[in-house]
Parts: sequence; C-alpha cells; structure tokens
Amino acid sequence: PTATPDSLAYIIFTSGSTGRPKGAMNAHGPVVNRLLWMQSAYGLTPHDVVLQKTPFSFDVSVWEFFWPLMTGAKLVVAKPGGHQDPGYLKALIASASVTTLHFVPSMLQAFLDEPGVAECTSLQRVVCSGEALPLELKELCLRTLPGAGLHNLYGPTEAAVDVTFHACRANDGRRSVPIGRPVDNTQIRILDAELQPVPQGAAGELYIGGVQVGRGYLARPSLTAERFIPDPYATVPGARMYRTGDVARWLPDGEIEYLGRADFQVKIRGLRIELGEIESSLEKHPTVRQAVVLAREDRPGQKRLVAYVTGKDAKPEGAALRTFLLERLPEYMVPSNIVVLERMPLSPNGKADRKALPAPEAGGADPARTFVAPGTAIEQQIAQAWKDLLHVERVGLDDPFFELGGNSLLALQLHRRLTAELGVTLALTDLFQYPTVRALAARLSRREDTPSEDAAQAGRSRAEARRTVNRRAVASRGRVETDGDADE
Repeated sequence: PTATPDSLAYIIFTSGSTGRPKGAMNAHGPVVNRLLWMQSAYGLTPHDVVLQKTPFSFDVSVWEFFWPLMTGAKLVVAKPGGHQDPGYLKALIASASVTTLHFVPSMLQAFLDEPGVAECTSLQRVVCSGEALPLELKELCLRTLPGAGLHNLYGPTEAAVDVTFHACRANDGRRSVPIGRPVDNTQIRILDAELQPVPQGAAGELYIGGVQVGRGYLARPSLTAERFIPDPYATVPGARMYRTGDVARWLPDGEIEYLGRADFQVKIRGLRIELGEIESSLEKHPTVRQAVVLAREDRPGQKRLVAYVTGKDAKPEGAALRTFLLERLPEYMVPSNIVVLERMPLSPNGKADRKALPAPEAGGADPARTFVAPGTAIEQQIAQAWKDLLHVERVGLDDPFFELGGNSLLALQLHRRLTAELGVTLALTDLFQYPTVRALAARLSRREDTPSEDAAQAGRSRAEARRTVNRRAVASRGRVETDGDADE
C-alpha cells in the first residue's frame, strides 16, 4: 500500500535515563518536511557530493541517505567505523571531492586536529548537531575551512532529526553559538513550569510544536503521554508538542540560545547545580579544550562533582583550574576533583561518552604536586583525620582539604574531631583559611607556642575567612533553589 504522511517511516531507539532504550517513532510527513526544508535552505545540486558516515541507528543518517538521492547529488558511503577516523575521512573527502558532510562537535574537533585538513578544499557545507557547538570550535572551523559554510542544527530524535538552524559567521561578537530559528512548519516554544512563555532572555524549557513532532515511543504509552503533551497554543485540533528537557532562551535577534539539559541539574547537599554552567566556565580557561562535569557517587551517600578536561597546547593544571573557577562560581559548584585526559572518550555517534569517564584516583591530589609526608605529631594527627573522613589512602602536607573531596559538611566533622582530639580552640573558618595539613598544623602550633600572639591580627584573619564563607553563601542563594532540608 502507498504510504501516507501519517504512516510510520522508522523507529530509532535512543538511550533512556533509566537504562531502558526508547523507540522514537517518526512518520513520513515530518521526515519529508525536514528534507524539503533542508533543500530549500542549502540548495543541493547534482554536482554536490554528500558523505554518508553516520551509523543508521542515529537519525542524522536519514538526511545523509535521502537528501542526495532526492536531488540527484552523489552519495559516498564511508566504510564501517570510518566516521571515527579523522585521517580516513580527510583522505576520503579529498579523493571523492566531498562537498557536504555532518559532524557532532566532539568529532569535528578531532577532525580539525588532523594535520592537512585545510587541504579539504572541496567542502562547501559542514553541518553540526548532536551536542552544543563551542564558540572556539566554530571559529577554528571557519578559519581552517574558509571555503565551507558551517551550520549549527538542533533537534531530538523525537522530532524528525532537526528543528532549528543557525548559519555560523566568523567573529560575530556572540558569546555562544545559537541553535538558531525554527525550520519550516515548526514552532519552538520556551515555557516555564506552568507552560507559560518566558520573556526574552529568561531561561525556560524548550518545547517543539508543528508538523515535525513524532508519534511517540513504541509500546511506552505512559512515557509518550509524559513527553508528548497537548499543545495549548496550536490551532490544529489534537496537536501535540514535545517536551525536550532542554533549557534555552530567546535572544534579542529572535534566535535561540541553548543553555543545557534540565536533567543535567543535580542536587548535592540540598543545592541544585547546573553541570553545564560549570562546563562552560571551565571551557573559558585558556588551557582547556573540552570539559565534562559529572556528579559521581563512588561511595554510597558521598556525591561529589568531578570535572574531566582535555587540554590545548598547554596541559591544564587542576589547582589552577580550581582557582579559576573559584573566581567565577560559588565554592559548592567547584568540582572536588579535576581529571586531565589526553582525549575525551567518545560514544559510537561521536559524542562525549559520559559513562566511559573513569573514577578519579583515590585522593584526587594534583599529580604535579610533590608528595611530602606529614612529619610532626600534630601533622600526622591532622592527616589521619583527613584520611578517615575523605576515605583516601594518603594525604600530603600540601594537599588542600577541599581538593581531596572535602566540603562544608565534612569540614564540620573535621572541626569537631580535631577540637576533641587535639584539645585546642579551633575556629571553623580556620579550615578554610588554612586548607592544607602544613598550614593548619603551623597555625595550631603557633597558638600553643605563642599564646600572646597579636589577637587583633588573628581576629582580622578570621573575619576575612568568615567574609569568604558568607560571600559563597550569598552566591549560593542567588544561584540555586534550596530545599528546606538543605545541608549548606
């Protein structure tokens, strides 16, 4: 029988947050709309050559297959696994005179790092989608391949591949790369929790309406009803909109800025934290190429932030990155561990593979820091308390408490323990002001040896430490929503 616009075209399974894959169903009508829009926007001709390299289990492959076939362009199919080999891709592009291809940003970075990529002068269109396109990567692509247009597209599998588009421009003065404007016959709505439109510049959840909304999930009626909801703004009876779980905002020029995933918000010690904000801040450091932040719970009940970074020319240093973040974010948003990787692990579709990121080494100390063992009795007592509370194998004289995984709750426990075991008067702010074993031991030794220490100076030091803690607390209230049982 002849297919109709409402007939099922394909089912693509995507990973679910519970680990159970979801079969996203798309009909012919939405797919055809997407292909017709792409042709009207980019005008493929019989002289073009499209490289099909995306595995067919991912929806980008839909336009890679059918767009060239419907326009008479040449279709070149990469070998299995070739999409992850920059050297192979460079050679294939040159030999086949490829004009059009797609990259997820992580793989685009790897491709541009390949020597000789600038020789791929046949390229006219580079399409990016699948994850956020970093500003620096956009500029690098336009510099390296000046003859190729770079197009940033956005869309979930549940809405026929892509629903927004943005044509990138070099040195356009933007602070990030927008995801752009809706494709034909598609509506984008950015709404608050009450499904009301948010004002320009305000963050809200992104909903998709119009013809490209999919049919739902195969044999998952409850999940379909949760994500594909009635569209209160549509004029067509029975229309639905898809709730993406992405956070975005409208820009003054009518384009859309992607801000991150709503479900990448985590709660640690009662504080809601947007992991994307930390990643964005890390990627502003001059030595960091890419950053991924996770909330790990390697020990039950001890959830902590861990950052994974790859470097540019100079290797990133954990201590320097922590200092950099502390100047921009409140202390609770600074990862307790920063792991420097040679390469970011990638999933089969070229995105950063968060599940493959390793647990940080026990202790999390900066490997560039020389280990010096505690020597005096008081140093050994302090170090032992840290080991017990932080569950680390060793603590050096110069390892900062908070860099090893400490937080304000553990600082309270440490304060109680040291006060009881050492029999000294210890201010909680001393743990922030003297964060290493060496510094804290010296401080406590001075108190025992020189009871006549300048009290005014000591008071000023403690006051400054309290102000630091208070500033972080004020920042916390200004940045996150806290629950009544928040621990900080």
